[in-house]
Amino acid sequence: MSLAATDPMLPRFARVLKKRREGADVFTLDLEVPPDTPPFAPGQFNMLLLPGIGEVPISFSGDATDATRLVHTIRAVGPVSAALTRLSAGEMVGVRGPYGIGWPMAEADGQDVVVVAGGLGLAPLRPALYHLMANRARYGNVTLLYGARGPAEILFRRELENWRRRLDMDVEVTVDHAGPDWHGHVGVVTTLFRHAAFDPPNTIALVCGPEIMMRFAALGLRDVGVVADRIYLSMERNMKCAVGLCGHCQFGPVFICRDGPVFTFERLAPLLAVREL
Repeated sequence: MSLAATDPMLPRFARVLKKRREGADVFTLDLEVPPDTPPFAPGQFNMLLLPGIGEVPISFSGDATDATRLVHTIRAVGPVSAALTRLSAGEMVGVRGPYGIGWPMAEADGQDVVVVAGGLGLAPLRPALYHLMANRARYGNVTLLYGARGPAEILFRRELENWRRRLDMDVEVTVDHAGPDWHGHVGVVTTLFRHAAFDPPNTIALVCGPEIMMRFAALGLRDVGVVADRIYLSMERNMKCAVGLCGHCQFGPVFICRDGPVFTFERLAPLLAVREL
């Protein structure tokens, strides 16, 4: 067993197998799986490192049952993430992980599942969607509600179209603004709740997107009858060490990297209500 397998602060190095453009500034990297890398669960994340530039947390966006590659979808918003999106096949990237607490897939057994995604938030939810589809008989109604800023920002279009064609999954997509050639919904993602078929007392909701979107989505789900401890949010804060030592991602009494990134709304609601926390 390598030293990196026992020391959570030491990266393994992986080769980029493939890069795909998902949007104007969003790319998906397929990485080879380094030796001694444990499997990940939907909702967990890796720390991706470029020596001399820095390290950032990036959620998994691939199938957790695929042992041939690690998949990460990245938006170029800072020096490290921008440099990651400029990598080409064959180049190397440091990998630490997997880290964090993921989506409650086992707890969702036998329940209706509502997946609410905003923008890039669809990427951390994609492993959960793969799991739901691969184990479809274990769940009740499955609904995906996805909101993007505009039609050009919609991620994973081919998969959305394939999921929409399934007879055992409901998919609704909305955009904040669009031109006359868009024939879908227009409005924030919470406006899609009225189109979703689920039984609130027997529903688990998985929510990921911008923090303000998650807050309003969680409140909307609670208003239609989904209880707060069955609404799960994936938080994104300034994670640096990924093991709860540095304190960069502290959010009130919790550390996002160690105690999350997935939390129940019941746990987060008092913290989200504190301005500037």
